[in-house]
Amino acid sequence: MHDLLRKYFGFTSFRPFQEDIIRDTLAGKDVFALLPTGGGKSLCFQLPALARPGLTVVVSPLIALQKDQVDALQAAGVEATFLNSSLPPGE
Repeated sequence: MHDLLRKYFGFTSFRPFQEDIIRDTLAGKDVFALLPTGGGKSLCFQLPALARPGLTVVVSPLIALQKDQVDALQAAGVEATFLNSSLPPGE
């Protein structure tokens, strides 16, 4: 986990609770994570998605957050995209 954290996100350590949340997620446990704004919730689903093979679908109601996160993931070399009402019908 720490290698992925460093490689894709540029951090050397987790914020409080992140590592436990991610470990439980990777262990297949159901997880409900309630963290404050800026607490690192996004990392709690992005890092497990990188640690596992296959496709991960994230449902988020905030189009601006979707775009910000996809842009950051793509800049880090992660294949990511979003699907929302901001896209033309053909896409």
